[in-house]
Amino acid sequence: MTASELDRAGLLQADSNVVISRYAVFVPADELGTPRPVVIRSGAVISPFAVVHGGTTIGEQARVEEHTVLGKPELGYAVGKIRPGVGGRTVIGAGATVRSGAVVYAEASIGVNSLVGHHTLLRTAVQIGADTQLGHHLTVERDTRIGRDVRCSPGSHITSSTVVADRVFLGAGVRTINDKTLTWRDPHREPTLAAPRFETGTKIGSGCVLLAGVTIGEHALVGAGSLVTHDIPPGALAYGHPARVHGEAR
Repeated sequence: MTASELDRAGLLQADSNVVISRYAVFVPADELGTPRPVVIRSGAVISPFAVVHGGTTIGEQARVEEHTVLGKPELGYAVGKIRPGVGGRTVIGAGATVRSGAVVYAEASIGVNSLVGHHTLLRTAVQIGADTQLGHHLTVERDTRIGRDVRCSPGSHITSSTVVADRVFLGAGVRTINDKTLTWRDPHREPTLAAPRFETGTKIGSGCVLLAGVTIGEHALVGAGSLVTHDIPPGALAYGHPARVHGEAR
């Protein structure tokens, strides 16, 4: 639907002083046919060829750039079950920016004044805190929690259910793993998943790989290119392949 068609159907709740391109597309019903309204707050901008699914709320002064997808229901096989394409509440916070090419799945939430970079993917139920910057070409998998004032540099993969606390810095090309058994479509086994955890103020250098279940303690620093196989204590400086503690972070 166009914005005018959505409005006539009673599925658009738009404040005054919003800018909606005539080329923006609205998809109010999910794969099961359940319609949900779209809410657009004052001062928000929706650019040409953005696709906005039902259940999405776009906050005051938020900016949605060209060729973005917001509130997409998840359909198909993932993590041992079939996703039926159910929509849900998706929130783009006040003052947030979603750059062109980004895809945000249903039930995701982006905090106030945060930024999602070009061609970044946020899967179902990802939660992003306020004043956080996500670089371009990131993949953030389901149920991940990212806090406030976080910086994720381009080209990284954050696996499902990862916890990234406030003021964490992730360099470019960081890879996280949550699967200890590499189980895929085996009817006799369930995958053993344990996501990494980044505590407050940690810094992870570019090109690091973090294995399943590891925790990086508060204000620890992990050097570029490290392979993290065990927990890193708070305040430690660690690097290497595998990473080992070499002193205190400064």
